[in-house]
Amino acid sequence: MAFIDIKNLRKVYNGSLNHQVTALKGLNLEVEEGAFLGIMGQSGSGKSTLLSMLGGLCHPTAGAIHVDGIDLYALGSEKLADFRREYLGFVFQSFNLVPYLSALENVMLPLAVKTIPKTEKRAQAARMLARVGLEDRGGHLPNQLSGGEQERVAIARALVNQPPLLLADEPTGSLDTTTSAEIMALLKELNDQGQTIVMVTHNVENQPFFDRTLILRDGKSVDEKANQHDFNLLMPKSIEC
Repeated sequence: MAFIDIKNLRKVYNGSLNHQVTALKGLNLEVEEGAFLGIMGQSGSGKSTLLSMLGGLCHPTAGAIHVDGIDLYALGSEKLADFRREYLGFVFQSFNLVPYLSALENVMLPLAVKTIPKTEKRAQAARMLARVGLEDRGGHLPNQLSGGEQERVAIARALVNQPPLLLADEPTGSLDTTTSAEIMALLKELNDQGQTIVMVTHNVENQPFFDRTLILRDGKSVDEKANQHDFNLLMPKSIEC
């Protein structure tokens, strides 16, 4: 059984003047444990909606999502919150770091609900910072870190609970080319160590890091193994997502 199993997923939003927008149109997808899946597509293709639903943040109009055999949207709200806490790590383009907390304290945040000594929480956070190459930056505030370092802190925070699934939404979107490549190399290294990752991106330069790519167009899968020619057609560099 696939680690992620999506069946006939459909999402319809109600817009103004009773106008409906269909973001996903009967999507089917299977993702194996340990995969690094990239989701690509133009603005409005449904990629962010898909990531939100994988994260248990947006109920589908129809269809089902199973993660590790768990039917996400058959869960009640409390159980769904438990699932997000235990199974998922989230990484965003905007970092979402608490500005008055140090890097180490930011990474410790997901451990707040754990019934373990604070010294162990600090030790876990320090180990995760070391894993992303920031063992000497734990005492720095976010505004004392570069954009790439802030993204590394965000990744460390997402992984400190050792979640089975990492969801990344445009994690290199606000970074320069060199720093983006460094972050992608880090994510690929984590994936090589067994971390399952699903990442939304508009940047075709990130595609070589994925072991599988899903391209969405108008809420449907275009080609899950598209070649570079397909990317050039679907993802012109002038597109803003």
